[in-house]
Amino acid sequence: MSRPLIVDALPIPLPPSALVAVDRAMAELRRGGMVLVQAADGSTALVLAAEAASTETLARLTDAAGHATQVALTGRRAAVLNLTSDGERPVVLIAPSGPLTAADVGSLADPLNAGRPGALLQAVAGPAPAWAAGAVTLAKLARLLPAMVVAPTSGTHDQLFRVAVEDVLTYQQRAARSLRRIAEARVPLVDAEDARIVAFRPSDGGIEHLAIVIGQPDRDGAVLTRLHSECFTGDLLGSLRCDCGDQLRGAIAEISQAGGGVLLYLAQEGRGIGLVNKLRAYQLQDDGFDTLDANQQLGFDDDERLYLPAAEMLRLLGIGRVRLLTNNPGKVEGLARHGVEVAERVPHVFPSNNHNESYLRTKATRSGHLF
Repeated sequence: MSRPLIVDALPIPLPPSALVAVDRAMAELRRGGMVLVQAADGSTALVLAAEAASTETLARLTDAAGHATQVALTGRRAAVLNLTSDGERPVVLIAPSGPLTAADVGSLADPLNAGRPGALLQAVAGPAPAWAAGAVTLAKLARLLPAMVVAPTSGTHDQLFRVAVEDVLTYQQRAARSLRRIAEARVPLVDAEDARIVAFRPSDGGIEHLAIVIGQPDRDGAVLTRLHSECFTGDLLGSLRCDCGDQLRGAIAEISQAGGGVLLYLAQEGRGIGLVNKLRAYQLQDDGFDTLDANQQLGFDDDERLYLPAAEMLRLLGIGRVRLLTNNPGKVEGLARHGVEVAERVPHVFPSNNHNESYLRTKATRSGHLF
């Protein structure tokens, strides 16, 4: 007689942590999938990255939601398109006069898109729902264009990944607070042979930030410090469009000559918009926009960076007071806001060239940089 097959039931997995949930939602959007965004009041919407909009994906979104689709944009992007009178509203919903098409989405989301909308597009009056703000923030976190196709829904959609608006809006702060030292090694540099690199990673396994510790910093005093946002084009390729490479190598040399200090290499390419969007901004600059206006054309703020990760890294390195190598008063304010005492701002200026003169002039006249 055969024996019955007894199988123990698999345990129900715990819901993901807030950080992991947002990380998974970002990954889903980047691969062109849909995500369910839920506000604190229980209202929900299905969202799709504007970059992934096509006839097929829009049809799937409309069928799944059971409601007409709209596009959520930043107030800055809506103002650039003259769909609102100003950019004060953080997020604006745009409704088409008919069914939303991929051409409509492209014309709204991407200033480099030459397509023409097929329908009359207008801004929805009043504040956007909380899930719309969560959707646009999620796009920014995923380093996508800050525009999302959205549709409110009342279904459960158990097959789709769900993320809470609150978790999205607090993701960067939570990730920064969860940074931990995970590895370090001695790495002699051309201008600083006594150097080591310390890697920091957030608890969701996200992108690492690095600290280059040079010499023996006196942690009882004000440590000479540089906050440097990564710049693939300038740091690695030697691009002449910016002064980032000069600032990176110059800071390493100056800290070494001073006997010790730290350079924080922050994963905030393009003032926080990511490399792909920075390349888009470069195309717009070639069309005549300055560096700040190019960001606004894309729908971003002038500067999307956050300085809490830098403050947390300094805390984990045992540094509470710094002499900050920077021309940017915003970095001084950003560190001070998160509990790091800036005892002195140390100027950090390098000669311009024919390719970056306009860029540096814009930083001085519009961003308040001190050259």
